[in-house]
Amino acid sequence: MKSTYDMLVIGAGPAGAFAAKTAAEKGLSVLMVEKRPAPGAPVRCAEGVGKELLREFMKPDERWVAAEIERAHLIAPDGFRMEMNPEKAGSEVGYVLHRKVFDRELVWQAAAAGSDIMVKTRACSPVMENGVVKGALLEYNGTVTEVRAGVTIAADGVESKFARWCGVNTTVPLREMETCAQYLMTGSDIDPHATEFFAGNDVAPGGYVWIFPKGEKTANVGIGIGGDRGGKPGIRPIDYLNRFVKQHFPNGKTIELIAGGVSICKPLESTVADGLMIVGDAARVSDPLTGGGIYNALYTGKTAGEVAVDSLAKGDVSRKALMKYDETWRASYMGKALERNYQIKEVFVKLTDDDLNSIIHSVAKMNMSEFNTLSLIKNIITANPKVAMKLGKAGLKSLIDSI
Repeated sequence: MKSTYDMLVIGAGPAGAFAAKTAAEKGLSVLMVEKRPAPGAPVRCAEGVGKELLREFMKPDERWVAAEIERAHLIAPDGFRMEMNPEKAGSEVGYVLHRKVFDRELVWQAAAAGSDIMVKTRACSPVMENGVVKGALLEYNGTVTEVRAGVTIAADGVESKFARWCGVNTTVPLREMETCAQYLMTGSDIDPHATEFFAGNDVAPGGYVWIFPKGEKTANVGIGIGGDRGGKPGIRPIDYLNRFVKQHFPNGKTIELIAGGVSICKPLESTVADGLMIVGDAARVSDPLTGGGIYNALYTGKTAGEVAVDSLAKGDVSRKALMKYDETWRASYMGKALERNYQIKEVFVKLTDDDLNSIIHSVAKMNMSEFNTLSLIKNIITANPKVAMKLGKAGLKSLIDSI
């Protein structure tokens, strides 16, 4: 580890690793640090990603693809099952990954591109000069070392301590922090090529239950609920999940348990500061409607790496210069989807089970030419004037008109 680099990356998840790889390939000296002993562990993710979205960045590899998904099932509160088959689902169905392998592959790629990597290394505080981020104090094996960098990337996940230390407000309201629990289960009969989503306030208030297959008789079975919906014994995410598993997988065997949170809020007001860019979950760019974040992490990481290269070449890493990163992702398809999906989420978390039953029954009768979030919402509004009215009452007429 040197004392000075062109770019310092805090966090070795997909966003950080792709930022490091992108910058190193362009000739920057890069140090990426990860507080855990090994990248990718523990997994705090349902591990699903769309096929075409992933292929935008890389070719799928059988080493880290656990399952290829061909269809999806959406189960209403009353038990009605809507199947979205390949003809409807198109390319938006995807892969379930082995995130432990996938994340390490991205780190290996960053290393192969020339990045230095330090694991079990924690950023203690930023190095600041006149309000400009100039690197960080890093703790490894009890020793604290100052590392300076032209640009620093905060990629430290939903906790986002580093950006907060730099003066960025990263607070997430409790109601907009979805709390999650997930079992990796085996020994149960599942469709190895179908994902399943269960909706309903008795099943998962303010969220949903998912089943993501990871091979024969093996699946991630998880739940996310609104942060303001639980917290007390009996209504915590793990309590809802245990009741679901007892009903649907009575003979299943749990081989792993993970818990965590995902932000379902708006992205940070600004994802740049002088000498700093914020990427991935740290930037609050997980999808507020689905909680998905792998593609968004890769996209923001790549974009930040490219902007770092350009800004350092020009000798300007001011907030104004780095704003190109913020403006680029907000103007992208991803950025527009985040804005739209936040508005939709704000209405959908308030729907009753009767509303959800009506929506799923009616959409099941429609022949969608493709399945993605936008086409699904279009069909929901078309088939359910009551939902359109609720969106309108929430002040989202422009959203309805745009859809």
